[in-house]
Amino acid sequence: MKDDSSDRPAQRPSRVKPGAGGDMPAQDAAADIDPATAAAEDDEDARLPDLPEEPAETIAEGGLTAGHAAIENAVRLAPTSPGVYRMLNAANDVLYVGKAKNVKKRLTSYARVNTQPARILRMIAATTNVEIISTTTETEALLLEANLIKQLRPRFNVQLRDDKSFPYILITGDHWAPQILKHRGAQTRPGRYFGPFASAGAVNRTITALQRAFLIRSCTDSFFESRTRPCLLYQIRRCAGPCTREIDFPGYTELVREATEFLSGRSHAVKQLLAAEMEKASGELEFETAATFRDRLAALSAIQSQQGINPRSVEEADVFAIHQEGGYSCVEVFFFRTGQNWGNRAYFPRAEKTFTPEEVLGSFLTQFYDDKPPPKLVLLSHEVEETELLADALSVKAGFKVEVSVPKRGEKKEMIAHALTNAREALGRKLADTATQGRLLEAMVATLGLPHTPRRIEVYDNSHIQGTNAVGAMIVAGPDGFMKNQYRKFNIKSEGLTPGDDYAMMREVLQRRFKRLLKPADGDDRKPQDDESFPQWPDLVIIDGGRGQLNAAREIFAELGVERVTLLGVAKGPDRDAGRETLFMPDREAIKLEPRDPVLYFIQRLRDEAHRFVIGSHRKLRKKDIREAGLQEIPGIGPSRKRALLLHFGTLKEIERASIADLGKVPGVSAESARRIFEYFHAQPG
Repeated sequence: MKDDSSDRPAQRPSRVKPGAGGDMPAQDAAADIDPATAAAEDDEDARLPDLPEEPAETIAEGGLTAGHAAIENAVRLAPTSPGVYRMLNAANDVLYVGKAKNVKKRLTSYARVNTQPARILRMIAATTNVEIISTTTETEALLLEANLIKQLRPRFNVQLRDDKSFPYILITGDHWAPQILKHRGAQTRPGRYFGPFASAGAVNRTITALQRAFLIRSCTDSFFESRTRPCLLYQIRRCAGPCTREIDFPGYTELVREATEFLSGRSHAVKQLLAAEMEKASGELEFETAATFRDRLAALSAIQSQQGINPRSVEEADVFAIHQEGGYSCVEVFFFRTGQNWGNRAYFPRAEKTFTPEEVLGSFLTQFYDDKPPPKLVLLSHEVEETELLADALSVKAGFKVEVSVPKRGEKKEMIAHALTNAREALGRKLADTATQGRLLEAMVATLGLPHTPRRIEVYDNSHIQGTNAVGAMIVAGPDGFMKNQYRKFNIKSEGLTPGDDYAMMREVLQRRFKRLLKPADGDDRKPQDDESFPQWPDLVIIDGGRGQLNAAREIFAELGVERVTLLGVAKGPDRDAGRETLFMPDREAIKLEPRDPVLYFIQRLRDEAHRFVIGSHRKLRKKDIREAGLQEIPGIGPSRKRALLLHFGTLKEIERASIADLGKVPGVSAESARRIFEYFHAQPG
């Protein structure tokens, strides 16, 4: 069953009575959801909900009999038309809300208790009353069902409890000098609204970039009216200063028009205009003015840059992708407006392990749009039940046709794949950062035969490109998840190091780390914590590598006299497939775990986090070298192409961020040149 809603009034219910007690979900949308719903930026501390536990007790025969009687009585009075039904317990609490095209037929299916799975039987046993609301159409039933779920919060429905509205950008229309600001809630103030954005952080960053690009004020009207001289934002070139008439009315109106056009999707024309103005100012030797236009171009590129995730053929869409792992689900939502990615948010529904991705996603979707305007296109990673009905319901709410589809090829399929990757990574982060950590650590003890539950785990990895910009990294995890304030990076300093010698790089990293533990360096102000809440010494050290790397680490520990620290090597599977890793421990046979083993998944997450951190550290070093060298180091990029690139993007930093598609749009830059430029900035480290 699906969950979506509208604000249309409920019709008078017909109540049917008998019955007695039990508990659990119904087949259509049954799964309590406790979404630690949060954008990755808005609520990094959100915790995954505990998985629902199967009750140990059996279903009481009397309760099931009474519940069956309640269902049978409801069937006799139920209409054969569309409607919504509510199942209530003896305390008159709503247990479950469902909808059906034919209510009588749906309730009849519940009455056949001999064919029901155990979880449905538990729900039936809890039912004492059934209330029915008839509707004109099935679409109306779907909307009403989700409305009631939102209001009543039945314990056995999927419940979307994140009621926080999405933020928008508003350019006001009730003042002669329009203001740009972040807006939540009802859109009652005159002006143009652009959104939704996934998080307040995304809106704030975009507004900052828009201020740099278009110099629109962000101050309140009262602050604006009281100014006698320009504020600091004018001094740092983030406002045109209309409050003190530093810019006249026609000039400010033109800036607002450009900003509105940019946010409406007509960005190419705006950038062309700014580039022409920069050229003109430069030609007239007005270099300060030209620099202002250059900075505005750079700000626009920061917002617009595709980076492989802004669609070329999709103007407006919401993308939903669900990933399940270890009994948990993550729904990742991406918002695309005016051909630009306006952010994403992860939701973590609480559901039984038996529910499929299709069931969870279908139940999630209809409630999601209860208080949010749907776009013209909704893209899904999985086929959900009654897709056409969902599209009809969203079309009714939106006032225009809404398409719901599961793309099979092309750019839309790539958008789904990108969302799935984010869903998988978001769920992985939460699995590692939440209360499940304790259970995973205990399972690791049993699986690997550790002497005790590790309180501090350190994972090491290194990165380089043909030996250049070599860097090592250490990430730390404990009972509360990743301890990011404990992360460390090590710039490899050994002289005469053979390029690409991973053993030598690991030796340097481990020596520097454990020598400091054995005897803190002079002047080291990073003192151990006063309490013992988180130890300085690791219980478990994980090395990215096989038996060779493990033995090398053992030798280093023996040289230093490091004891009572367990070593674990993680070798990648064939073709680097996740789930086929081999684990190595000293003086033991290699360990192969099942691909779906939670312990293996946990170890993968630790290893992947170390890889992410070391790759990021390596790229910072490499980008520093690139900035010092400039574009002239790229083969085939001469002065004319360099000038064209800087004219288009504004700064070298924006050229670094550009995708191949973005680079190919620059006049004079061929597809091959675009590929060379991109590969120069994005060469994959080892």
